Amino acid sequence: MNSFLTELKNRNEMLYWAGWLFIAGAVICVALIFTSDKQVLGINARYKPVKFFLSSAILMWTMGWILVYLQEEQKVNVYSWVVILVLAFELIYIVWQAAKGELSHFNISSPFKSMMFSLMGIAISIMTAWTGYIAFLIFQKSFPTLPDAYVWGIRLGLVLFVIFAFAGGIMAAKLSHNVGGEMTASEGLPILNWSKQFGDLRVPHFLGMHALQILPLIGFYISKTKSSIIIIAVVYFILVTASLVQALNGKPLIKS
Repeated sequence: MNSFLTELKNRNEMLYWAGWLFIAGAVICVALIFTSDKQVLGINARYKPVKFFLSSAILMWTMGWILVYLQEEQKVNVYSWVVILVLAFELIYIVWQAAKGELSHFNISSPFKSMMFSLMGIAISIMTAWTGYIAFLIFQKSFPTLPDAYVWGIRLGLVLFVIFAFAGGIMAAKLSHNVGGEMTASEGLPILNWSKQFGDLRVPHFLGMHALQILPLIGFYISKTKSSIIIIAVVYFILVTASLVQALNGKPLIKS
């Protein structure tokens, strides 16, 4: 683990330290869970910031690891700042709303909250589109010193990340992550809080975006050829798409 962190710091010090800052934010929110009884959708209001802090840190460290392969310092620095600023903006608002015991996403109960929800959507869309551009650059380059399966794991992981990040727009359009019933969290799966009663669009959103970590790891440690990782990526895409269709039909991933 120490060698990984040392290498990560050498690859992208900016995203390395930003990731640690977000992990610290998650730890603080975990502590606040035990000192605050404010709830949102039936669970402690601090659970959502914890999940977003951790997922943001994972994204930062993943991209920090990958970006070194571009060998284009200026583009990498600009993208790194975009990621940090967008995710910091989103987390500041999520934490602020949690402190008040109110929803951050899908909350249009006032002009200000509606504006902030829209701004979060715009900011995340910009970051996602920029990530798509990074994917394009990586597709354009050749990496003769890296295993083919690993390179294609990175490429296809980026593609699925972008596709299913934008799929989050379905939730924004519906002003809900649930399909077939009202948003609740108290009756959801442990930790993830995915609904066990209704369709939950967070399932494909989560699984699709984390292809960014899963496919490169499979490509590096398990797959040995380009064709095998492509087949795995296609199967993964089909399964995540099936979970999206399931959610849109109002069916939970795991029924209570």
